[in-house]
Amino acid sequence: MTALANPELFSVGPDEAVVTFTTPADESVATRVGEREVTTTGPWHAARFHGLEPDHEYPLEVDGAAGGEYLPASFRTLTRPSGSLLATIATANDVHFGELECGHLGPPHEDIGPIFTAAPGDPPYPETMNRAVVAEIRELAPDAVVVKGDLTRVGLPEEYALFLAAYGVLGERMHHVRGNHDAMTDPTLAIEDTPYAIVLDGVTLAVVDTVIPGVDGGQLSADQVQWISDLADETPGPVLVFGHHYLWDLTSPTRNPHTFGINPDDSEALATVVARHENIAGYFAGHTHRNRIRRYPEVRGVPFGEIACTKDYPGAWAEYRIYEGGYTQVVRRVMEPAAFAWAELTRGMFAGVYRDYALGRLEERCFSERF
Repeated sequence: MTALANPELFSVGPDEAVVTFTTPADESVATRVGEREVTTTGPWHAARFHGLEPDHEYPLEVDGAAGGEYLPASFRTLTRPSGSLLATIATANDVHFGELECGHLGPPHEDIGPIFTAAPGDPPYPETMNRAVVAEIRELAPDAVVVKGDLTRVGLPEEYALFLAAYGVLGERMHHVRGNHDAMTDPTLAIEDTPYAIVLDGVTLAVVDTVIPGVDGGQLSADQVQWISDLADETPGPVLVFGHHYLWDLTSPTRNPHTFGINPDDSEALATVVARHENIAGYFAGHTHRNRIRRYPEVRGVPFGEIACTKDYPGAWAEYRIYEGGYTQVVRRVMEPAAFAWAELTRGMFAGVYRDYALGRLEERCFSERF
């Protein structure tokens, strides 16, 4: 019997699905989606299925794997939004150039372990992970790339230079915004003239700065809230908003002004703008190192999303396809062998609960949204 571990239906799009798992080296395993079968060889498996029908239910089976929460017996492909494909966008976040150890939860006395670092002789793991993600993004050839903050460990110029060297190969389509880690040393590092707009066929991207230098939590200044409102007023088509910090939970019974995300007052101000502008179709952040979507009826059910980090498990980046009638979000995990191996190792962080925290539900990783 094959010693198969960690089977996950990781990505589902309108016409594709990706199943990942591990086995001992050289072990071959068949994965079946409907009548299609793909055989992969270990230790790192990524069974990719293309040409599936949109909005269609498919049975799923991996030889030697029991089904469960992350490997359902069947799944439904995403609905394909109507109209022509107009643009493709890629995002990454929490790339952390300069970091040498991961698994720290806060001050040393709060660490519950285990702590991971690259093996002797290997490059620092942020370089391994980001090099692989950049290669996958280049293969996708999107119209724009947005890196949503925490570009560095503590905001040192040499760390920022490593980020620019790695992602700079993407050329003029690469855009970025700072995160809280990037303002720890220099409060002006990576500001990049935010807020700013990226105009593509079929969509406008609004990139905002949510950082309070020296603080983990975030804000969204009144000027930026007004800028988003004005941009939506002036833009006839859909607008997607990107920043580092996530929206404070509008349903929370408490109003902690020092929340880990955008503070309650600024979150509510943003929500009010989104509620009254029907062309604002989503807000997407990083910061939390997990995949999560929140929707609020009073804000038109628009998705407020968080995407897991690039630097460790699951080695995430996100793809957005913009159609005339809507868009899809598909979260990817990096597949290059050394990066896949690091991601698998670090799923054991925080006493082994990191996978359940970071991965999120399939519908929070992959969904279709109508305009």
